[in-house]
Amino acid sequence: MWKEENNTLTKTFEFDDFVSAFGFMSKVAIVAEKMNHHPNWSNVYNKVSFELNTHDAGGKVTDKDHKLAEAIDKLA
Repeated sequence: MWKEENNTLTKTFEFDDFVSAFGFMSKVAIVAEKMNHHPNWSNVYNKVSFELNTHDAGGKVTDKDHKLAEAIDKLA
């Protein structure tokens, strides 16, 4: 479940291994580029963490962030 706090949507996904996590990131990158909305994210081994907000809206969570979060969930 995505958590909204401090003007950011956050969530961490855990996978079986690094290759699975990296594959997920590759899929997210393609979708994010198509949406022209790029996440702030990090990867450590099998975990991928996201922090979403909209810089053009002053760093607040917008509909763009919720739509990207929904798309990310579908890829997991």
